[in-house]
Amino acid sequence: MLEKGLNGIRNLAKNAKHYSQREIIGQISKIIPRISDRNLILLTYLAERLAINKDTKAAIRAVRAAWQKKHPSVQLAKDLARGKLSKSCLDKLIRNLMINAFLIGNDKRQEYAKKEGMQPPFLIVISPSMRCNLKCIGCYAAEYSKDDDLSIEIVDRVLDEVKEMGIYFITVSGGEPFLRKEHLDIFEKHNDMYFLVYTNGTLIDRKMAEKLAELGNVAPGISVEGFEKETDQRRGEGTFKKVMQAMDNLKNAGVLFGFSATPTRYNSEVLVSDEFIDFYLKKGCSFGWYFQYIPIGRSPNTSLMATPKQRIKLGKKVDKIRRTKPIFLGDFWNDGPYVGGCMAGGRAYLHITCKGDIEPCVFTHFAVDNIKEKTLREALSSPFFKAIRRKLKTIKDYRAPCTIIDHPEILREACKAGNAYPTHGGAETIIKDEKITEHLDKYSRKIQELIKKD
Repeated sequence: MLEKGLNGIRNLAKNAKHYSQREIIGQISKIIPRISDRNLILLTYLAERLAINKDTKAAIRAVRAAWQKKHPSVQLAKDLARGKLSKSCLDKLIRNLMINAFLIGNDKRQEYAKKEGMQPPFLIVISPSMRCNLKCIGCYAAEYSKDDDLSIEIVDRVLDEVKEMGIYFITVSGGEPFLRKEHLDIFEKHNDMYFLVYTNGTLIDRKMAEKLAELGNVAPGISVEGFEKETDQRRGEGTFKKVMQAMDNLKNAGVLFGFSATPTRYNSEVLVSDEFIDFYLKKGCSFGWYFQYIPIGRSPNTSLMATPKQRIKLGKKVDKIRRTKPIFLGDFWNDGPYVGGCMAGGRAYLHITCKGDIEPCVFTHFAVDNIKEKTLREALSSPFFKAIRRKLKTIKDYRAPCTIIDHPEILREACKAGNAYPTHGGAETIIKDEKITEHLDKYSRKIQELIKKD
């Protein structure tokens, strides 16, 4: 049986151009559950033949090279294919994320760029609601009400628009996304897209986990602060136990999920410790995202920022973990070299708030357009977004890619050039408060100095 499947892969890879995309994808889906190390390598050749764009082909070759060297991601891929995921979750991971978002979507984005003269981003982040059932220290999400929600009709319209541009990967943030049951209807309707949902996890009971397993196209990224002490200290007593139960529910239902964490001056070493990673691997996490603390919001606290030395140390530890453990990690500052630098301003992504404001980045709380009045195409062509993308090209070292903390002058200049408005009260402090701007200027000089020596 395995040899028959292997011959099927060889035949498909050799004659891919003679098969329809539907036939190829169907065969891949049948073969995946019987995957082996050798089959994985052969599948990369098939994926490379399916891809049209040269950058996509290069990325696939890089994956193949890593797998040929027995990278731990081989074990992760086999675990996902051999029963860790429900049938629907495995199918949607392959069809919606791997095929639609990375392969077919990339080709559609290239075609759109040729036709419209503008490259669409790879993904968008949308926060349909800022409402939350928790009251975490330093967070103001609990102040929002239903009246502040972005209507489901607008969310639906946005998803239709981005698919025309070749975008099939959507990140849903907030607030707590699972407070709104209508989101499940959106996930079901747009069943050709893949959704990464940032959540506190407290609302994922057994019934919700089973629903997500049925849908297949939703991967929760559950926020943690560390272990029980750190999590409950910020999120409230008993929260950690609810998060652990949510992970158990998702694992038992066969849903792809991971953790999301924010390294600060006080917890950065804990969040990349072997103890931390091994703990969440055992809980069933397949991925983990790291977001540096950025001093934004109504009462930003620069003292919480990880120091430049801590940030570089964290990046090196993340690289080591990737080489030794079967978990996919994203370090959204140190990983600049892997994604061509900062992704903001529509270069690779943007953010739509619950009010409809179209921001360059989830941490850049400024806008010039609103999705209730403009299309995404119009927003991407705004002087504000264009100024950001133009300035991004001047950054030479992608290890310091950020326009907020690594090159703060870029954000200030872009906001001025685009006449951008703050999207909530206090947002302007990041570019106008002298205490904060001086701290960021000092931080940016230090991080650039250190990476040059590294």
